[in-house]
Amino acid sequence: MAKYVFSFRVPSDYAPGAETTAEWQAWFGGLGSALVDIGNAVTEYASLGEVGGSHSRMIAYSVVSAEDIDSALALAKDCPVMRVGGGVEVGPVMEAAGS
Repeated sequence: MAKYVFSFRVPSDYAPGAETTAEWQAWFGGLGSALVDIGNAVTEYASLGEVGGSHSRMIAYSVVSAEDIDSALALAKDCPVMRVGGGVEVGPVMEAAGS
């Protein structure tokens, strides 16, 4: 199984609602053993260059384990950011020698 990073992006004007934490907890719980590292929220951000356009921002990342990128995408499809007009960038982790 390979590891994949999920980068969660939301519209730049996104504000979490009262139910947001419960939605994320339920979604993470549904990932089961595929969730390798729940990751962290991003509380502030700045960017250099083109990184998703000016209409979105990164709010968090996580690491999952999946057979291939299609399986990783299938895990991401029900993520709470999808319901608010956001998205999930998915990419394989390249293990560095000695890490």
